[in-house]
Amino acid sequence: MSFKSHAKKQAGKLQSNLDFKLMSFFFSLRDKFRKPINKVKKIGIQTGNTIIDYGCGPGSYTIPAAELTRPGGKVYAVDIHPLAIKKVKKKIKKYNVSNIETIKTDCKMDIKDNSIDIIMCFDVFHAFGAKEGSILKEFCRVLDKNGFLLINDHHYQEDELLSKVLNHEIFDLMRKEEDLYFWNLKRIRKETEN
Repeated sequence: MSFKSHAKKQAGKLQSNLDFKLMSFFFSLRDKFRKPINKVKKIGIQTGNTIIDYGCGPGSYTIPAAELTRPGGKVYAVDIHPLAIKKVKKKIKKYNVSNIETIKTDCKMDIKDNSIDIIMCFDVFHAFGAKEGSILKEFCRVLDKNGFLLINDHHYQEDELLSKVLNHEIFDLMRKEEDLYFWNLKRIRKETEN
């Protein structure tokens, strides 16, 4: 069974501790060759932004995003897996970062409505399974009207990913830059047209 087919088969299920540890090990190797800061810089994060790193895993992108938002910004590191939260908390101490808050959840977040500038959803969309629509609705709730959602997921072909997001009629594709898909809230266009 290939890694991609294994990942799709596990969609919507909590990853085993072994799977999480193997994934974290792979990410640590990947991060040595493809620095997460380089991807995060392409996003356009600004000082003072409030960001969600949804499906943060071991925090590869959480720490660089937090550094770019300082001073005054904040990053919510969100994941369903308890080991992810534990790993991010260790990195917070290791790198002495004070503007990260961890949230363990499979969907609902205790975050104020319309308060988020950017939601990063890197290599995790395929794992949403049956909660895909609920998670996108939660993103809609917390995202500021001028904010955007970023999705990057190599488990899907482009047309499959676009179809999955667009079928929920919550987000519109703003643009694509390399492997990053930038989405804004559909209601923005409707408000502008009226």
